[in-house]
Amino acid sequence: MSQSSTSIELVQLPEAVTVPPSIHLKGNETPSLSEDTRPIVPPVNAVSAEQGGPSKGTTAIVLLSVVCITGISSLLAGLVTVGLPTMASDLHIPTSLLLWPISIYSLTCGCTLLLLGSVADVVGSRPMYLTGCVLQSGFTLACGLAQNPMQLIVFRAFAGIAISFCLPSAVSIITNTFPEGRSRNIAFASMGGGQPIGFSLGLVLGGVLSETIGWRWGFYIAAIINTLIFVVGFFGIPKIDGRQYDVWRRLKSEIDWTGTFIASCSLAMLSYAFASITSSTSYITDPATLATLITSILLIPIFILWVDRQERLGRPTIIPNSLWKNRIFTCICIGVFMTWGVFNATETFLSLVFQDVQQISAIQTSIRFLPAPIAGALGNLVMGLIAHKVRADYAVIVGITMTTIASLLMAIIQPDWTYWSCAFLAVFLNPIGADVLFTVANLIITQVFPAKTQALAGGVFNTIAQIGKSVGLATSAVVASSITERSQFKDKEGPEALMAGYRAAFWYLFALSCATSAIFVWGLRGIGKVGMKRE
Repeated sequence: MSQSSTSIELVQLPEAVTVPPSIHLKGNETPSLSEDTRPIVPPVNAVSAEQGGPSKGTTAIVLLSVVCITGISSLLAGLVTVGLPTMASDLHIPTSLLLWPISIYSLTCGCTLLLLGSVADVVGSRPMYLTGCVLQSGFTLACGLAQNPMQLIVFRAFAGIAISFCLPSAVSIITNTFPEGRSRNIAFASMGGGQPIGFSLGLVLGGVLSETIGWRWGFYIAAIINTLIFVVGFFGIPKIDGRQYDVWRRLKSEIDWTGTFIASCSLAMLSYAFASITSSTSYITDPATLATLITSILLIPIFILWVDRQERLGRPTIIPNSLWKNRIFTCICIGVFMTWGVFNATETFLSLVFQDVQQISAIQTSIRFLPAPIAGALGNLVMGLIAHKVRADYAVIVGITMTTIASLLMAIIQPDWTYWSCAFLAVFLNPIGADVLFTVANLIITQVFPAKTQALAGGVFNTIAQIGKSVGLATSAVVASSITERSQFKDKEGPEALMAGYRAAFWYLFALSCATSAIFVWGLRGIGKVGMKRE
């Protein structure tokens, strides 16, 4: 290694708090983690790298379980997105509540991930994960049985909490089951593929079911699959935690409850404000929305001060302020936030262009989204195989560039152009950035957090992604609505006026994606390779 090579280290936090291992990055070398030589409790039945990795049966069961559970939640989000007009007609959902079946899920999920991730690190990721599977099955079935708008919204809200049991725990299960190297990379890539692929398949399924046997069957089918996955996971997922001792004392002493409460309240109010704005831009001036938004922002410095106090006193802290001093960790978090916002908003506006502007049926819209899950599957497969062979910054920048091109294509498209002119490439390229970033970000974030807080690490990642989705969709909706209202077209509900707004939203998303690429070029420089097996 030449003397000119760079060295970047993650900040070493006080030992009494949570000690994230250091990542030493030199040139093109892989990040190496400093070992914690005093493990809390040796894991039970965990599969270590020295044992040669998990058995084929365990590998298949863990991958099948985490991919299906995370994929089903995203599939339902896609199903609701496309099937919402039919649901609104059947359940008589008023215009003021039209988008809440979509928004409430992300709201409740985003504001409970940190809490449930922290709890999972104490009581064990396996029981939390299986509990989430049961709850998700029950509330998914309940959504299909809903008889009025309020029932659907409430059950979707509880389903968001249910998936918060699963997402952080799934990250911990993968980290503890698979040794570092190719197998863990493939596991994270597979889990990552479940979300964008599931969402795209949901868009396809939503249109098909809405015009055939009915939208309710989407929830019924998902609940049945979810239950089968629970049974498989119950018997097949290894007991990898081994930390379920003196749980009540540890819940009281090892979790930063105050910090978690402040963060969750801020996230909940922020999500609520943006969900309201997404429903109707007129809510921007609504006193309740403004008060909620301002309060959520004011809680941020309070949270920072609290965490700083906890860190100075050597007490448990949910996300130590010292972590944000590290360029790579901060860059990854910002990138995840922006990338998931761009991905989610682009998918949503693609659907609106097909249905509102080109005025094609829901089932035809669904067919047009078929390239997205194919691209997602290919992207995750490739990333899982090459993550340990290529520089992480190169991989991420290439992936984000694909997403950027997708937004650009939709910004310049003309409504009378054929599907194959621009829309096909946009649908195909859009998921790639999120897929690549999912694998790289999880590998980095789980390396930053120590082994005893892997579920919290998963909670941090998924919280950032969920909030990014809400903010990205809300801000782009504001752009689209404002441009539509100011357009020269008299009929503001007509295809021409709507397309003017949607085009502006795509330009906005293109700019966000370009800014994300610039952040990664600067923030991930010198990171080298990630996901390599340590000797």
